[in-house]
Amino acid sequence: MQEKIESMIEVTKLDGSKYWVNPHMIESMESTPDLTLSMLSGKKLVLKDSPSEVIDRIIQYRKKIGINTQEVL
Repeated sequence: MQEKIESMIEVTKLDGSKYWVNPHMIESMESTPDLTLSMLSGKKLVLKDSPSEVIDRIIQYRKKIGINTQEVL
């Protein structure tokens, strides 16, 4: 289980429960006013976390795995 969590970032749902998502699967984020993540699967997650908190976690994750720059598609 530890390996799976290390390949994901932690987010907090509105009810306070913790959830882990693969940051590579996030398609977009929208603040309306709660943060809504749209995943590539089509699933949407509404979070307590602020956009800056999630972005900081993604940056830390990317540094951890050795990706320090933005991909160009």
